[in-house]
Amino acid sequence: MVSKWGKVKLALGLNLCTYVPKKTLDENDDSGSSTVSESERHSGAALISPATADWDVAPATPRSQVLKLSKSLSRSSKKTCSICLASMKRGDGHAIFTAECSHSFHFQCIASNVKHGNQVCPVCRAEWKEIPLQFPSLDPPIGKARVNPVDWPQNNALMTVIRRLPTTRPTPNRHISPLFQAPEPAIFDDDESLGHQLNSTEKSASDKSSIDGCESCDNRKVKIETYPEVPAVSRSSASDNFTVLVQLKAPGSVSVQEPGKNQVNLSQVSQTPRAPVDLVTVLDISGSMAGTKLALLKRAMGFVIQNLGPNDRLAVIAFSSTARRLFPLRRMSETGRQQALQAVNSLVANGGTNIAEGLRKGAKIMEDRKEKNSVTSIILLSDGQDTYTVSNNSGSRQQQPNYKLLLPLSIHGGNSSGFKIPVHAFGFGADHDASSMHSISEISGGTFSFIETEGVIQDAFAQCIGGLLSVVVKELQVSIECLHPGVRLSSLKAGSYPNRLMSDGHMGTIDVGDLYADEERDFLVSINIPTESSCAETSLLKVKCVYVDPFTKEKVSIRSEDLRIKRPEKAGQESVLIEVDRQQNRVRVAEAMAQARAAAEKGDLVGATSILENSRKLLSESQSAKSHDRLCVALDAELKEMQERMASRNVYEASGRAYILSGLSSHSWQRATARGDSTGGSSLVQAYQTPSMAEMVTRSQATLLPSPSAQRNLRPVWSFASQPKPR
Repeated sequence: MVSKWGKVKLALGLNLCTYVPKKTLDENDDSGSSTVSESERHSGAALISPATADWDVAPATPRSQVLKLSKSLSRSSKKTCSICLASMKRGDGHAIFTAECSHSFHFQCIASNVKHGNQVCPVCRAEWKEIPLQFPSLDPPIGKARVNPVDWPQNNALMTVIRRLPTTRPTPNRHISPLFQAPEPAIFDDDESLGHQLNSTEKSASDKSSIDGCESCDNRKVKIETYPEVPAVSRSSASDNFTVLVQLKAPGSVSVQEPGKNQVNLSQVSQTPRAPVDLVTVLDISGSMAGTKLALLKRAMGFVIQNLGPNDRLAVIAFSSTARRLFPLRRMSETGRQQALQAVNSLVANGGTNIAEGLRKGAKIMEDRKEKNSVTSIILLSDGQDTYTVSNNSGSRQQQPNYKLLLPLSIHGGNSSGFKIPVHAFGFGADHDASSMHSISEISGGTFSFIETEGVIQDAFAQCIGGLLSVVVKELQVSIECLHPGVRLSSLKAGSYPNRLMSDGHMGTIDVGDLYADEERDFLVSINIPTESSCAETSLLKVKCVYVDPFTKEKVSIRSEDLRIKRPEKAGQESVLIEVDRQQNRVRVAEAMAQARAAAEKGDLVGATSILENSRKLLSESQSAKSHDRLCVALDAELKEMQERMASRNVYEASGRAYILSGLSSHSWQRATARGDSTGGSSLVQAYQTPSMAEMVTRSQATLLPSPSAQRNLRPVWSFASQPKPR
């Protein structure tokens, strides 16, 4: 027997949205469980729908079991909404819209898509003659008929209209814009007000202060340690290349643990006092992002949105041939999150790749905003090469493109010292321009991550925001001053951090900038050691740090103890301190990576692999390597991986260049990056990952699991500098 609704549908001859009521208790299976079905699991269910946004944590599983989206999309497209990737099985309580091209979507998803100007199928790009609209379920004015022709239950939150589009002539090469159709303002000064930020940041800080008292104040300061190459040098000996290690450690994550517990619970990191963030994401939606890539990007953005706090603000720029502000700078309150999720859900891939225009719009948001959070950053993702501003097809490897043209002045800061807006760049897949993405991040003071496997994009984003949401030090500047009149600084090994030596060699400075909770920075200083006539010790140098506390907004100044070495009449053969030897290895390996990359770019892959092999040999002969130091083991594994990725020109072009550049970015900034297909702390080539980053990655991985219900405890993550010393 045909239902009343069926008769109406047949009479109208339209593909209408069908409402599927929720299952009754009697219709549920015996288990009564709400766990995700098998098809839901492999289709990446719960993309960014607020209703399914449950960030509880379950134990991790092997990556091969976490995500098989590319194979399952075609297999379960009829059971899965192609916009949000959530299940469309009968009984889940969602309305379903089936278009004339036979593709089905959740009605709310496709209506939001149409609302933002998309009138083509997101799957097959077919132009629709009928589009779904949705309106609030309000009673019609007196004398007016109801909009929907069927007597649906009026407690439903939405009423449905199918509007037939006017027939238009097919226009060849018509550009379809997937973004908001509303005109952009000339000035992006419509950012949401910060308001009064007495939030978890201040509350948790005051709560922790009341628990720990003055001890908490000491724990919130940067710690400075200095280590001489050897503890003693004979009085009659002099050295022109004596190494001193300057080690800095940021305040750690503040979390209240039960007595006797040595594990960090996932919920504790969110209690850490931190500075609120202004984040702009600049996302590539060119034609090459269509399909699985765009679906995974939407889900990753959903994770970012759900993990930002109510005082954090987010804006979204989408770019292809042109760029457009998809979402203005808004606080991630419940309303802000919902609006951001809907905006990201409307993205459609088409067009070329204009990275420069995307960054220009992203920088303009930061420039024009009326108010500013203390932490500012841009996340850039692209899977292609900019074809509008710079070109790699110059025909000569010797002529490097000017990648600085991709960056507006407000990002790279011109000739002034320091960085204004760091750009954390993510190269997606094998076809992105690793050289330009690395240059963008290097010039701006951000990091470059290589996402080789599409499925780890969310983990890569999670690691990045895990750091950004844990900034505990702002505008850190380090000054190193010689104490003995005969001691001079000859060099500073500071990676990519801007550093300066005074002309007389008595002082040097390093601009470090922001530090995440628990981050460490290690700098090698070369000095000369003069002879001593009678003194039993020589005072070498002292270190001073000046920075801004993002919680109190006050400037903090701390000094180290004076570094001295003993000067006996005769000194035996001293071994280099393990702390210094470890960092010397790191610097030498990073230099070898840069040399190997330069050789590979000239086409000399044999010479490049030889450089890496020699570096591995020198590393194995070092004292710390012989002591099975964990950093040395990781460096050797990284060098070996790079050798394998230089096996041929094709392999190098596909992944070797990006892998090496992401490694160089990590070592030069001493900050974690995603490399290849892994962001896990267990990876030997994953250095510098902080507990906050590790926690966010674990949270991300848990959202990909079938039953994210059980909360998981994390093992403490050892940083390479703070690991137990080998005996």
